[in-house]
Order: sequence, then C-alpha cells, then structure tokens
Amino acid sequence: MPTALVTGANGFTASFVCRQLVEKGYTVRGVVRKNADMSLIQGVPVEFHYADLAVDTDFSAIMDGIDVVYHIAAAYRTENVPRKYFWDVNVEGTRKLLQAAKKAGVKKFVYSSTVGVQGDIKNPPAKEEDPYNPGDYYQQSKVDGEQLVIEFYKKEQLPIAIVRPVGIYGPGDTRFLKLFKFINNGKFRMIGSGKVLYHMTFVEDLAQGFILAGEKPEAVGEIITIGGDGYLTLQELVGKIASILKKPVPSFHIPVWPVWFAGLVCEIICQPLGISPPIYRRRVDFFVKDRAFDISKAKRLLGYSPQVSLDRGLQMTADWYVQNKWI
Repeated sequence: MPTALVTGANGFTASFVCRQLVEKGYTVRGVVRKNADMSLIQGVPVEFHYADLAVDTDFSAIMDGIDVVYHIAAAYRTENVPRKYFWDVNVEGTRKLLQAAKKAGVKKFVYSSTVGVQGDIKNPPAKEEDPYNPGDYYQQSKVDGEQLVIEFYKKEQLPIAIVRPVGIYGPGDTRFLKLFKFINNGKFRMIGSGKVLYHMTFVEDLAQGFILAGEKPEAVGEIITIGGDGYLTLQELVGKIASILKKPVPSFHIPVWPVWFAGLVCEIICQPLGISPPIYRRRVDFFVKDRAFDISKAKRLLGYSPQVSLDRGLQMTADWYVQNKWI
C-alpha cells in the first residue's frame, strides 16, 4: 500500500483520516506542530514530523517517499492573531506543500477546503459549481487556497482533489460541544426562528470521503463536497439532541439583531485590547445562514456513501461526551 502524508494529523478530522488509512494498510506520516495536543491520535502508528506551515520553508524531507498528501491542517477560527496569519497558513503554507509535493513526485494531493467558501446558501442545497460567497477572512483565505490549488494543477499538472467538508461532528469534537452542553444544562437559547437549514457529517464518513478522493482517479481536478445524507432545520437538530440527552426541547427564542449588535460592540471594544470578545457576530451566523449541500457528485465520482445516520451519530457523540465527562 502507498505512503500517505497527513497534515495537522493530531486534529479532529485528520486523526480519523490517519486511523482509517492505517486500517487500510497505508504507511502514514503525520505533520504536527511542536507542543501540539496529541490526545486524539494517541496509539495510532503514525510517523510524526514537526513543522509550522506559517514559518517553515523547506518541506522536502517531509515529502520524501510520499505517494498521496492529505492536506487538512489549517488556521481555523484562530483568535487574537493578525488576519495575515490565515493567509500565511491557508495559502502560503499550502503553496509550499504543493511545491514540495511536485518536486518529490507525489501522485495525488488532496486539499481540505470548507463549504464556508460558499457562505450563506441562497438556493439550498448548494452544488460545488455555485458561486463563492465568503463571509469572513477565514473563509476568504480558503477561497484563495482553493484557487491556488486549482491553478497549480493547471500549470504544474500535479494531480489534485479539493474536498469541502460539511458540518463535521463526532466523538472528540469540540465545535458542537457547546451546543450539547447548553441543551444539557438548560441554558440553550435559539437565536432567530430556528428554521434555517443545517447539514451534519459524521467524522468517520468524512474520513472515508477524504480517502476516496485520494484513491479515485475520477477525483483529479475536481472540487467535491463531502456531507451526511440529508439536512434538517436547526430547530429539528436541537430537538434531536435534546431527546438523546433526555432533556426538554428548548422553546425560548431570542431576536437576531440585538445579539448581532452586541457582538459588534464587543468586537469594537475588546479586539484593540487583545481580548477575546464574549460574543462574535460570526457566531450568530450559525443561527441565521442556511447550510445545506448536494453530495451527489461525491456519490457519483467517488462511490461515497455515508454509513452513519444522524440519529446514530448524535447518540455516539453524546455518549462520548458523557463518558469523558465533557457534559
């Protein structure tokens, strides 16, 4: 079997990609930063190399002997850093890896983007060819990363595939932990109507999608959205989690704009002082922007088929949170 390089190997998604690659017989090399939290990848037989995409310039040793790269590392929602940092990691870091991969004769380069590059979905479910509409500097940096990868493919003929993950969750996830926590302790408040659409992807299914994008020749030169089977309203999602946790379904709603304005004020006051605001405007996006996507391209080109239903995935996630005393 080939040798795979996984960047950000200690991260939530990448750790599952590493596990599945090992299970399939791959030799796996992981790129992590020094002093990174390795708890999610503990016990997985991965050869680790230390590097910082924003700072380091020579990735030739890391790339030597690699067949396929899964570039999953990114600056994601990092607070209290200059905006330039997102481009240093998500664009220039990607450029350095692409150049090293080309020089080393890598056979496939899979780039992890985000459905966030399409912003608020105007006509859900969105398809890959629908326009870019980034809503913040993280999303814009990923747009620029996508365009860099496509241009490199056209000019240098390095086989690439771009994966756009949708709403990743599962055991070990911290992004949706607050939602579970607040529903569990009765503090959750719906901002807005709760009728916006949300699309979830169990992390094991996403890892399967990444690996298929690296293995299937049909993925070369393509942008492919990887998501779960179907989507639902945010109110329905909250109801499912409440039922799993055996808690009453939250019914209290807060108007959107007062919260958005409070976020604006907090950002204006806190950011010049280097303080993390208690409320961000972009956190309101979760409650007001449709996030629903068409995954038929992944099914058609990759043979991708989500294996974990939303109900089962939410139950597994809640059980993991309880067992690990996160809620």
